Amino acid sequence: MSEIDAITLEVLRNGLQSIAEEMGAVLKNTSFSPNIKERMDASCAIFDAQGELVAQAEHVPVHLGSMLVALRQILQATTPLEDGDVVLVNDPFIGGAHLPDITLLGGVFHEGKLIGYVSTRAHHSDVGGMEPGSMPGRSTEVYQEGLVIPPVRLYRKGERQEDVMALVLANVRTPYERSGDLNAQLAALRTGQKRLQELAKKRSSAQLKAGLTALLDYAERRIRKRIAELPDGCYVAEDALDNDGVTLDPVPVKVAITIAGETLSIDFAGSGGALKGNINAVTPMTYSATFYAIKIFTDPEIPVNGGTFRPIEICIPENCFLNAQRPAAVCAGNTETTHRVCDTVLKAAAQFAPDKVHAASQGTMNLIGVGGIDPRNGRPYTYIETIAGGEGGKPWGDGTDGVQCNMTNTMNTPVEALEISYPLRVECYEFRNGSGGAGKHRGGLGVTRSVRAIGHEARVSLSAERRIIPPYGLCGGKSSQVGAHLLVDAGKQTTELPGKTTFSLAPDHMVVVQTPGGGGWGNPEDRPPDAIAADWLDEKM
Repeated sequence: MSEIDAITLEVLRNGLQSIAEEMGAVLKNTSFSPNIKERMDASCAIFDAQGELVAQAEHVPVHLGSMLVALRQILQATTPLEDGDVVLVNDPFIGGAHLPDITLLGGVFHEGKLIGYVSTRAHHSDVGGMEPGSMPGRSTEVYQEGLVIPPVRLYRKGERQEDVMALVLANVRTPYERSGDLNAQLAALRTGQKRLQELAKKRSSAQLKAGLTALLDYAERRIRKRIAELPDGCYVAEDALDNDGVTLDPVPVKVAITIAGETLSIDFAGSGGALKGNINAVTPMTYSATFYAIKIFTDPEIPVNGGTFRPIEICIPENCFLNAQRPAAVCAGNTETTHRVCDTVLKAAAQFAPDKVHAASQGTMNLIGVGGIDPRNGRPYTYIETIAGGEGGKPWGDGTDGVQCNMTNTMNTPVEALEISYPLRVECYEFRNGSGGAGKHRGGLGVTRSVRAIGHEARVSLSAERRIIPPYGLCGGKSSQVGAHLLVDAGKQTTELPGKTTFSLAPDHMVVVQTPGGGGWGNPEDRPPDAIAADWLDEKM
């Protein structure tokens, strides 16, 4: 079939999207851990037989953008998949992100031929390592962060490799939960394989192959058109991370965007070198954040697939913390560094697309990990969560209060679910009034979330940014408030904690996470009086 008409192409695109969404629903509904079943910290995607991304569900951006690069790394590191094979991997340096993100990959076969791949990636709340939750605040090498799994067969020709599963479960603190979540990922994978086979049977393998190629070409045409509408030139910007958790020095992120006709290149020359701390980011993470930012200032409605990024070149220097090499610590490269990459690219883009770019959002995932022995049943537990903050003010309106921004769109763990699952109590969960940056369109508010350990000692890991350098405002808007971490003892004595740390939380003591607001957009003097009055009435100032 040489030509695909527009109607058939759109039906195919939505059919693939529906498959990815169904995979996500299966994963959410069958998982064991609150981090997946409540927060949906997981993603699903579909690829063609050459490993090009063709469809993804609207799950976690930092997962999905990285899969554009990661799948090819995985396929290069393993032998060709046969029908019934399932690859398990979390190695950040071979297609992974950070160790808690475990990926399952399976081929899809129809009439004996490979027609594509389906993949699920989920954040597991523990994969071993030096601290519960596998997100230590001050790790200095990847081996401290958990079990490193290169691409291995979890299933071979449909037969589960029990020794592989046993090895994984022997190296984690919560094997029952890990087993349940891996089985949920497998169920989602099987769903995707079945649905793609049904699609091939309905349309024929040849038509499906032609349709997938046409989808990639369509996305490429659209992105080229949008890039061509932008003014040619070179646009530079700089931002920084607070520190790497080991030293106190800020870590620069520098970017130069060059637009030439229908092509766009982004160069990170001048950014910080390889770091001892854990905010190093592997290449797929840097690509993911960059791709996300590009979508914002070109066209958010363009289908995201491999064709979308054909006209884009990304250059990362060697020995740069944005191009991490083994054995660098990388657990916060996913949760923190990707946000700063996105912030910096958007800061440069504001120079040529000011009507499309918002001020800096909170710029961090505010990760908290808590683990210990549950006094209710004597079993180990691990609680992991990223906490919402303020969205940056936009050219068309205020930033949203208390929302996950940019590289993550996970939900919060409901208080009821958290307190049922863990020996913890949430004592405060509220907006931080006045935390958003002032502007014609103010930044969104951050939040305060306080968690107390009930009747036991727990280990706590905190990994967060924007505790020193605030999210920036744009077009005359003001920066927002930075975030903070507090330790409150049983006598209500308060101690401020650093952004990245690990410590023991005594029984009935409490940790408080205060998240940043978003930067403001536009001159605060131009804010309408009725909007100011509403802010006062809503106690947002």
